[in-house]
Amino acid sequence: MRFDPLGVQIAQRTAAAKREGFGQLLEWGRKRDGEWAWVIEDVRHVAGALERFLIDRGETVVKLPPRLMADARQGVRKRGKSDPIDALAIARAALREGVETLPMARLAGVELEIRLLALHRERLVDTRTRLINELRWQLHDLSSA
Repeated sequence: MRFDPLGVQIAQRTAAAKREGFGQLLEWGRKRDGEWAWVIEDVRHVAGALERFLIDRGETVVKLPPRLMADARQGVRKRGKSDPIDALAIARAALREGVETLPMARLAGVELEIRLLALHRERLVDTRTRLINELRWQLHDLSSA
């Protein structure tokens, strides 16, 4: 969701909670005008993958402590799980507390370049390992035939 400084929703996007969906959200977010930050409720086992994905791409991630969400959810909660309602409550709580006062994570400059190089290296090592394992199995299949 995107909000103006007064907390009025101006845009909304839903995507799958996996790498492909994260990419869609990032692409959508970057098409918007102005400065922004991604506000994520700080529940690491739930939001950790999204947080790492965004930080690895140079985005600013603001962590909203769950204790600040108790009051925000009560006024808008309906029966069952609702991601749009949760997103709205998170955004409003962040605006109420002041985004600049919350913990923020961001890689910039040299740190981002180092992280991007490390990610590239990890992908190269993963690819090499996969190819070596495939070759070993093919050699094993040939020797036992």
